[in-house]
Amino acid sequence: MPSTCEPLPRDFFLAPPSLVAPALLGKLLICRRGRALRRVRLVETEAYLGTGDRAAHSAAGRTRRNAVLFGPPGHAYVYFIYGMHYCLNVSTLPDGEAGGVLFRAAEEEGMPPRALSGPGRLTRALGIDLRDNGRDLTRPGSLYLADDGYHPYPVAQGPRIGIRHDAHLQLRFFLPGHPAVSRTRQLR
Repeated sequence: MPSTCEPLPRDFFLAPPSLVAPALLGKLLICRRGRALRRVRLVETEAYLGTGDRAAHSAAGRTRRNAVLFGPPGHAYVYFIYGMHYCLNVSTLPDGEAGGVLFRAAEEEGMPPRALSGPGRLTRALGIDLRDNGRDLTRPGSLYLADDGYHPYPVAQGPRIGIRHDAHLQLRFFLPGHPAVSRTRQLR
């Protein structure tokens, strides 16, 4: 990967989550913790559509916990789930409208493919937690999103994972065949 790359501009995140989620595939999540700098490439994302999406944290409206999802766009929404995992999302849509994209999996050169597979493993490996909630991901710093010009092809689409409401919606985007992508159970 190149040593420098451009942060994604804020207007990248003004689109609906269903368009931002696939566009994020292949982009870099750059995480600086102390002297350590890590660059991971996103290989799986999931879109959450806001107040009309029963599976979205913003479905019931704005709260103190989910305020980041209501804008401005391009900010980290981090939450704690199941008493053990942090999950990282990015806010989308104009300020005042809720939308977000969950980062499900990434790859990092020299790491086993499954090391960054799943939202909890991804945040644990990078040291992302509630201190990152609200962080502006469009500006270089300790955590941001960047583009190095890589464009993956093809991109696949399928149902979201691990939710009850609106699980059938085809809002999970991934690089087919990539070993870090979540494995789904076959229904019988």
